[in-house]
Amino acid sequence: MEIRDRIVGLRRVPAGSPRANGRNWRTHPPAQRDALRGALAEIGYASALLARELPDGSLELIDGHLRAETTPDAVVPVLVLDVDEHEAAKLLATLDPLASLAGRDAGALESLLAEIDFDDPALRSLADSLTQDAAVEPAAGPRRERPVVVPQLYQVVVDCNGETQQRAVFERLRGEGFRCRVVNL
Repeated sequence: MEIRDRIVGLRRVPAGSPRANGRNWRTHPPAQRDALRGALAEIGYASALLARELPDGSLELIDGHLRAETTPDAVVPVLVLDVDEHEAAKLLATLDPLASLAGRDAGALESLLAEIDFDDPALRSLADSLTQDAAVEPAAGPRRERPVVVPQLYQVVVDCNGETQQRAVFERLRGEGFRCRVVNL
């Protein structure tokens, strides 16, 4: 099988300059928007937008609509693809679903997340949901028995009068070196 390289360039342009693809079918709920803002704040851009060049020289997005919408004035990397409208539609329809077909190694995920501290509450919430999802998701392939290691944890729950006080307590404890997270019950 011959596989074509469809990437014809890398451009750095304001994120708001490529036009949104009118066929984009993905929606972005508030939790995803918050987590993306947290990831951009803590890490920055670590992935390029995907676009195709139109006959007039402008760019049309194929992937990265939420990033472009979130940071329209930021100069960001855009991989320019040599695809026509039909091929762009195929990519738009299949990129995210293909990624979602990947399985999980719950143990590897838990080990990875145990090494990471998130400053942003939305990212911490995303990480927590990943471990909860992995706990209920059936394992792919043959099941390997692993000993369950439950680390001993000592925790404090603090009732706050509102979000402002909650953030102040969180920031103070983080500033004192405690690993903590924000939870609303």
